[in-house]
Amino acid sequence: MLEALKEEVCEQNHELPRNGLVVGSGGNVSGRDPESGLIVIKPSGVKFAKLTPDTMVVVDIDGNVVDGHMKPSVDTGIHLYIYRKRDDVFGITHTHSPYATSFAARGERIPAVLTPITHMLGRDIPCSRYATPGEVDTGEAILEAADGGYAVLVKAHGVFTMGGSAKEATSIAMYLEEAAMTTHLAMLHGPVEELPQEEIDRCYRWFRKNYGQSGAKAVNA
Repeated sequence: MLEALKEEVCEQNHELPRNGLVVGSGGNVSGRDPESGLIVIKPSGVKFAKLTPDTMVVVDIDGNVVDGHMKPSVDTGIHLYIYRKRDDVFGITHTHSPYATSFAARGERIPAVLTPITHMLGRDIPCSRYATPGEVDTGEAILEAADGGYAVLVKAHGVFTMGGSAKEATSIAMYLEEAAMTTHLAMLHGPVEELPQEEIDRCYRWFRKNYGQSGAKAVNA
């Protein structure tokens, strides 16, 4: 069932440790099938090196396991909450990547000071209020802060990114961490200057029009 989506979600989960975004078994990627509405997600507590497409878990929008022999991620409820509320989202990535999460630890957004991240997101990366761990409060906090966007820091927790696919959500998470690291290093030397909103908007439009071989339909290289 959903073999192609299982392969994609598994591969994107492997991208997290490859890019230094997670340790141990923390963090997860999911993807939603546009036809059936079913969601494929990482199993709970399984180290990334042990993941295969066969270990992925398929759940319905209510969290019922449809296919798979393992318990789904403890964050499944958060993913499902977002999918219920955002018809445009077909992939979600959650990490505790160090530089981005350092901003979350302080309850601070990542300002839009670099064009690469404004190309993809068209804005800063907001930080949510503190959310009690669990599907409803955390999901609400994410969507409140996102305000229609695709990346959020959850205060005292970590990073949630969204996209049109699991691959796109994971790509955003990788570029977000790079932007967080560079911004952090720049801030060690003093205040940083945020790009004007009109320039952020221009960068976003330009990238969407010109990136890739057939226009910027996604952020993937």
